[in-house]
Amino acid sequence: MPYAKAVHYMSWEAVGIFFNYYVYRTFKQWWARHTYILSAALDAGVAFMGVFLFFTLQSHNITSPEWWGLGASDDVRVRKRKKKKERKSEKSSERTHSLSHLSLSFFFLILSELLSGSSKDTIKQRRKMGSNGEDEVPNSKSLQKHQTSIDLDGDKEVDDSPIEEVRLTVPITDDPSLPALTFRTWVLGIISCCLLSFVNQFFGYRQNHLHVGSISAQILVLPIGKLMAATLPSKQIQVAFTKWSFSLNPGPFNLKEHVLITIFASCGASDVSAVNIYIIVKAFYHRSLNLVAATLLIQTSQLLGYGWAGLFRKYLVDSAYMWWPVNLVQVSLFRALHEDEKRPRGGLTRLQFFLIVFTSSFAYYVVPGYLFPSLSALSFVCWIWKDSITAQKLGSGLQGLGIGSFGLDWSTVAGFLGSPLATPFFVIANVLVGIFLFLYVLIPIAYWSNAYEAKRFPLFSAHTFDSTGQIYNITRILKEKTFDLDIVNYDKYSKLYLSIIFAFIYGLNFAFLTASISHVALFDGKTIWKMWKRTTTDKDEFGDVHTRLMKKNYKAVPQWWFHAVLILTLALSIYACEGFDKQLQLPWWGLLLACGMALFFTLPFGVIKATTNMGPKLNVMSELVIGYVYPGKPLANMTFKIYSTTSMSQALGFLSDFKLGHYMKVPPKSMFIAQLAGTVVASTVHFGTAWWLLTSVENICNTALLPEGSQWTCPSLDVSYNISIIWGVVGPLKMFTKHGIYPQMNWFFLIGLLAPVPVWLLSRKYPEKKWIKFIHIPLILGGPLTMPSAKTVHYMSWGAVGIFFNYYIYRKFKQWWARHTYILSAALDAGVAFMGVFLFFALQSLDINGPEWWGLENSDHCPLANCPMAPGIKVKGCPVLD
Repeated sequence: MPYAKAVHYMSWEAVGIFFNYYVYRTFKQWWARHTYILSAALDAGVAFMGVFLFFTLQSHNITSPEWWGLGASDDVRVRKRKKKKERKSEKSSERTHSLSHLSLSFFFLILSELLSGSSKDTIKQRRKMGSNGEDEVPNSKSLQKHQTSIDLDGDKEVDDSPIEEVRLTVPITDDPSLPALTFRTWVLGIISCCLLSFVNQFFGYRQNHLHVGSISAQILVLPIGKLMAATLPSKQIQVAFTKWSFSLNPGPFNLKEHVLITIFASCGASDVSAVNIYIIVKAFYHRSLNLVAATLLIQTSQLLGYGWAGLFRKYLVDSAYMWWPVNLVQVSLFRALHEDEKRPRGGLTRLQFFLIVFTSSFAYYVVPGYLFPSLSALSFVCWIWKDSITAQKLGSGLQGLGIGSFGLDWSTVAGFLGSPLATPFFVIANVLVGIFLFLYVLIPIAYWSNAYEAKRFPLFSAHTFDSTGQIYNITRILKEKTFDLDIVNYDKYSKLYLSIIFAFIYGLNFAFLTASISHVALFDGKTIWKMWKRTTTDKDEFGDVHTRLMKKNYKAVPQWWFHAVLILTLALSIYACEGFDKQLQLPWWGLLLACGMALFFTLPFGVIKATTNMGPKLNVMSELVIGYVYPGKPLANMTFKIYSTTSMSQALGFLSDFKLGHYMKVPPKSMFIAQLAGTVVASTVHFGTAWWLLTSVENICNTALLPEGSQWTCPSLDVSYNISIIWGVVGPLKMFTKHGIYPQMNWFFLIGLLAPVPVWLLSRKYPEKKWIKFIHIPLILGGPLTMPSAKTVHYMSWGAVGIFFNYYIYRKFKQWWARHTYILSAALDAGVAFMGVFLFFALQSLDINGPEWWGLENSDHCPLANCPMAPGIKVKGCPVLD
């Protein structure tokens, strides 16, 4: 009033009550998904038609025919034609009013700014109104629970994050009075960390590797936390000999506790790569390694990254332009889990759905995990052509090209490649394109043309071979006392050969490394540079709204905490390398070189990861560097790789988790303590589990001596062992130069560097073709890189399930997909994990295996798939060809 009349209020109220009361209560899912889009679409339609009518008709004095309905009032008796200038002003005002509501779409926001000349303050207010996003709309109770009044210098806080996705997903509210690092956090966090560490290390040695992510704990701890809040007493407990005290029940289980517990769980779910060194030395090289040296290696390699993270925290966490896209999924899930949820009519709550799927997965896994292991890989082509080497190479899902092969086991689907349910469809599509080009174009041409003497060896193998087609006898070229390369015996014996797939996997590794750099530079270079420039030149001390809230409500982690961790772990790392009779083989200068590489690449790789969600890795680069600088030392090569690659990965993981805490407004000191404690606990449990399995499972990782149907084949460790031979014992100089067999693989560096250029040029030439930007060369080149640990059957099963859920279900039943997919994935993972552990302790640890029959064999029944096709090569179990 006076601009708004009574009819405006009546109409506005009628529509608002209908949608925001009746539709909201009766069809909440429809309301959450469509209401804001409906509003934007109606606004846009009116706005564009108003502009269209003005420029095409009214600006040329072409008005509609004179009649009763032409009046702009509700009373014909006093109807009077307005002057042209007044009509024009009114219509312009109506257009401006219409455009002012287009807040959900950034395009409409810019258009509104151009057409209506809205002020910056109005735009900020619109952004604040739209910050909840389209798909994650908390209900009114949830908002009342978490909303607090935040004022800075007396001005009402607004969401001024420069990243659109952050504005739409991350709430700008905080309640600093909520407890975070509570008794519940410690208990549930450490239990989650220990369980996930044990389960992931336990399954790491099995035929079908299974990784259980932190999402399982994230979902499971919520009802347990609420149960503890409802049952535990609130009595204060005094810590003996200190002034510290804590309450068993500080109040309702809250979001900040949940975030910290998930941080603990993510530490347990993370891979502790240094443990593999101990296993490889003991189970493959059959040598001893001092337990204290191994413990120091494992702990220090995990903790060094915290030092690098502290040095770059200001740029990669506090900056609003380093937004870490992967965390927005977690933010959305946390918000969804903490909304009040009622069971939909005829449906299930998320927890009920989780329990049903978990129980089904738990019960079913007894079949492929114990009674019928052959279900993991069904290769019908081999069953039809039992005597054909070629047919079995084409049809085997474990040792060949896997045509027609599939598995009826969730650990086959998700074991090596992760859950396809949590992988976007465009990623699945790019990976499958890469697999098709690699397996069904490049490899057949190379193998059947006998490139690199390929027919002497299996088509698909992670082993190394000599010139006669036999497994490379590593003991013939290693000195027993010094555990390094005996060059004289190497020259007498044989050069090192690889299966054709393993050889080209290294070529793709080279290409992937350079393609990642060129792809990011071409497609995201300008964006990254602009964001980095704003990060380093931003004069605003507090950054965006989230940084201001964190600095206002909480004390930052003192920088000396990071420095202390860095200095202590670096000193212990030098002691681990130089002490214990130098068992780790890496000299102090090699350790400093590894740390220098990690320090140098943490910032640029962190900027790429924080802005594009792509994370290049140092694996091959570190192996290449130390392989040239310090050849013939397998333990030195593995140790160098661990200290460079793992410490950088840990730094980026720490920074990513810190940004998650930044978004969820968790006190920084609590985040640091939880991450540090979780890392130490996880490393200890991982190593303890590995040591226990080594001492309790007879012949673990030795496929020649394991009983039939045994799952303890260690496929990933077998690959790591052979990698240590390639890069550590023999070295890149004798493999990928004129002194070796595979110098042509170096061309893949150039191929990878240039491969993204044509796609980039096409995207520039045809910007209207949106699908071109979904062609992701690093994903295509990197798709096969999980081979040879992952087999063809894993890719085929993973791709089929991923396409079904993330393309078909997503398009046809989007509401079901949004509500259930991630929970389905977590439940399937958890069911398989718990049944696998149960079977081991209840039966397999007592040497009680499944009944003797055809299906007990842990293979796809393609015995000839591993046979060579070159004439005269003798391999046990294979016919000798003429």
